[in-house]
Amino acid sequence: MRRTTVLGSAGALVAGTLIAGAMAAPAASADGRHHGRGDAEARGVAVAAQRAAKAGIDWKDCPEDWGLTAPIQCGWVTVPLDYAKPHGKKIKLAVDRHVSTGTKAERQGALLYNPGGPGGSGMRFPTRITAKNPLWTKTAEAYDFVGFDPRGVGRSAPISCVDPQEFVKAPKADPVPDSEADKRAQRKLAREYAEGCGERSGAMLPHMTTPNTARDLDVIRAALGEKKLNFLGVSYGTYLGAVYGTLFPTHVRRMVVDSVVDPSRKNIWYRANLNQDIAFQTRWDDWKAWVAKHDSVYGIGDTPQKVEKAWLELRAAAKKKPIGGVVGPAELIGFFQGAPYYDSAWAPTAKTWSAYRSGDTQALIDAAAPDMSDLAGNAASENGNAVYSAVECADAQWPTDWRTWDRDNTRLHEKYPFMTWANAWMNLPCATWPAKQQTPLDVKTRKGLPPVLIVQSTRDAATPYAGAVELHKRFKGSRLIIEKDAGSHGVTGLVNPCVNERVDTYLLTGKTDRRDVTCTPHATPKP
Repeated sequence: MRRTTVLGSAGALVAGTLIAGAMAAPAASADGRHHGRGDAEARGVAVAAQRAAKAGIDWKDCPEDWGLTAPIQCGWVTVPLDYAKPHGKKIKLAVDRHVSTGTKAERQGALLYNPGGPGGSGMRFPTRITAKNPLWTKTAEAYDFVGFDPRGVGRSAPISCVDPQEFVKAPKADPVPDSEADKRAQRKLAREYAEGCGERSGAMLPHMTTPNTARDLDVIRAALGEKKLNFLGVSYGTYLGAVYGTLFPTHVRRMVVDSVVDPSRKNIWYRANLNQDIAFQTRWDDWKAWVAKHDSVYGIGDTPQKVEKAWLELRAAAKKKPIGGVVGPAELIGFFQGAPYYDSAWAPTAKTWSAYRSGDTQALIDAAAPDMSDLAGNAASENGNAVYSAVECADAQWPTDWRTWDRDNTRLHEKYPFMTWANAWMNLPCATWPAKQQTPLDVKTRKGLPPVLIVQSTRDAATPYAGAVELHKRFKGSRLIIEKDAGSHGVTGLVNPCVNERVDTYLLTGKTDRRDVTCTPHATPKP
């Protein structure tokens, strides 16, 4: 799951649990149909897929401002806004591809990709071929690499909740409240953000669900002329894959899910937020230990406790007087959270902090403050956050009583202070969401689902390890690859032959190990 900045704080893309007494969704049949509205949606996606298969995709050179150069090609797939009304209002989804690099005999079809979010664009996926990424060379010989902007994202009927320049403006309020007045101010911001989503994108909001995105995925599959789907999902993309596999088990050919969202109904989405706060604190502690180990390089502190003390001092100073007038505690969290998220950020984050402590203020400002001149980038950030909110708020019932949020986050903050309140404010718009909220799908194995490959590190901050275990239980016949004692988000993008070779083998042959596999961690970052 992805992170960004919203409202009065920097926040995480996570979310929560069902409110007590929420009604269970009716059971679905093997083809993903539910009784009632679900029957209409199942018929609707069949109609839309048939229509897309007939129309295909008119591949052309990508528009110049898309930043995707030949031989990557771009096109559009038309889908219903509401699958229960397949002949009603339609939207267009942006897609792109790089054809496979191997021979005609080697080609196995298209591999679709979702990087997470919700709100992330997959349109950069084909550049793994043009960039000659060595981890994907063998897979590229067998598959066309296909990316897409999910509904509401980028160029696929984009949604918005607030003016982008207002969205990124800094400094924002410290997410850690000092008083009830601070909490009331943040609650007001969250409520206004939800209202803005309704005002700017109200017609889209009821249909911005993970099941609808999964249905879109099936229509794209049909438009590509593929009988079955090959799919790689990372972070939130794993939940999209889990929902797709539940709705369309017989349409899956091969599926790799990496850094897994716990798909249980009780976790989607409020409790996922709370669980993530704990995991982020764990990984934050890992990073502090690494910084302390390399104190001769960074000079921040030679014990994790000293590094934490330095962090709290930095935070307090920025709260009293924002650095450069724009970097306060919220902006610091927005920058520093990269370290527990990705190992690749360990050294750059420590280097920037060390430079600041040596007098280079500008390096930290450049890293943590918004660039108000980057209109396109700011619009993309606002759009990504809007989609995040829209999907997670629509997917599940959220607590509406502020006392529930206050109780849970106050308790968590005592032991896990790094991200807890930032996460709370990030998700609080869901408490006053202006559109209907659904009941999460019951993810499970249905007839025809082939083995799914699950990849997970044990110390992942954004998608805790328990999520992979839960999906493994639910998808019978799946195989789990564990990267032990590692925590960088997105394992398949890292150099670890124990993982890389098994992912290649699965995508190229469909074969998995006879048992789950535990791999040693990838190389620890160097200062």
